[in-house]
Amino acid sequence: MWRRFKRDRAGVVSAYVVIFFFAAALLAPVISWLYGKNPYTTYGIERPGLLNEFFYPAKPNGGIDSEFWFGLEPGLGRDVFTQLFYGMRTSLMIATATTILCVVTGILIGVTAGYLGGRTDYFLGRFIDLLLAFPSQLSFVAFTPVVYALFVSPEKETPTYLRVITLIIVMWALGWMGLARILRGQVLSLREREFVEAAKVTGASPWRIIRKELLPNLWTPLLVQSTLMLPTFVTVEAGLSFLGVGIIEPTPDWGRMFAAGARHYENDITYMFFPGIAMVIFVVAFNLLGDSVRDAFDPKTKR
Repeated sequence: MWRRFKRDRAGVVSAYVVIFFFAAALLAPVISWLYGKNPYTTYGIERPGLLNEFFYPAKPNGGIDSEFWFGLEPGLGRDVFTQLFYGMRTSLMIATATTILCVVTGILIGVTAGYLGGRTDYFLGRFIDLLLAFPSQLSFVAFTPVVYALFVSPEKETPTYLRVITLIIVMWALGWMGLARILRGQVLSLREREFVEAAKVTGASPWRIIRKELLPNLWTPLLVQSTLMLPTFVTVEAGLSFLGVGIIEPTPDWGRMFAAGARHYENDITYMFFPGIAMVIFVVAFNLLGDSVRDAFDPKTKR
């Protein structure tokens, strides 16, 4: 598998791009320290001359110069370079946590339904069908404020940590079903194979059969679905923040940057450029990586 993956140039390049994004997100505080600025200081307001009378960058191209590499944010005059890296950190943290929870839940429910079968499989299958019936994007938008209201009264501002936890919970609750259904189908076919029957004859417990016989044969769908799931959650989280039900000011976030860019794009298109290009590159690279991982594990699926 590793040799096949290394021969796929698109997959290798995509892996390097993905590693770069995660490394940049993890090292955002270090990058900010070396750069000498942070994403919260309103440089344009504190230093006269950086913004014009309409609160747009006074210099051309969004205020890009040797001091502010990606320019300044319209309105508040914050540094775009550090906002991008901290926003990347927020979005990837939420998406990664959600993906891990979805993978664990998908394994537990999918493998349980497929191995036990019978009524357990029937009821878990109907539960999965019920959750799949919810329109995902609309449900994310509708349920997120409801969860906020359970913990914070409407007249109070929801703290950032609670918004992060809520986003993870909502996306996890409505995001694990596809993986569970795939694993259920895989286990249904595997449990009739000779090596599983041989393990049963030797007196192996169900837990040992699942751990030693079934799970090692599920790595392909797990890795492929995980690499496709994470960029989906990145875009979902950004979309929720863009709509105002996710991360809000002053926490840096990809979606919040898009929302600010949408308000100012007619007068300053440069501000939208950097977060837009960054997200497109990340999502495309992760999807290509998922395709490469799938082809490396199972070359018969390669088109």
